[in-house]
Amino acid sequence: MLLGCLILVVSSCKTEYQKLEEKELASGKVENELFLGLKLGMTKRDFFETCWELNKQGKLVNGGSELSVVYQLELPSGNQAKMQFYPKFYEDKIYLMPMEFSYEGWAPWNENLSADHLLKDTIAQLEEWYGEGFIEVANEDRTQVAFVKIDGNRRIRVFKKHISSVRAEIIDLPVQKKTE
Repeated sequence: MLLGCLILVVSSCKTEYQKLEEKELASGKVENELFLGLKLGMTKRDFFETCWELNKQGKLVNGGSELSVVYQLELPSGNQAKMQFYPKFYEDKIYLMPMEFSYEGWAPWNENLSADHLLKDTIAQLEEWYGEGFIEVANEDRTQVAFVKIDGNRRIRVFKKHISSVRAEIIDLPVQKKTE
């Protein structure tokens, strides 16, 4: 009986996020879709070929650095934005896709294009792509706040990065655990 109480106390100490992650990983569900035909588990070669084709179609352009791709899009608010991305690979396959969103017309005095608005707009875009279900997670003093959605192996995390940008990361959780 004492062991049962101890297990109950320990399991009740888990955060909502920890419980969600355990449940989703235990489900065995596999979600590899990213966007624009890109997928978790895609090889480097397939990534480059897909991006090359999308570039020829005018959907993607090279970013400001050698390792970034830019996708111009209209977010649900109707504001024009750019999404810069470039994946991380493990054993030659995509396991992490970091993305950075920013409004095209951002300026410090334009409140309608603030990072707070961009965060809500980015989450709305990701909900269109991946469905609803983002939860808010934060540290104790709320200095770090993120919104998270987990579907089986795929975790999507979104947070304000800068005064003018929002970062989203899509990761294959089982592969991440291998890399740690």
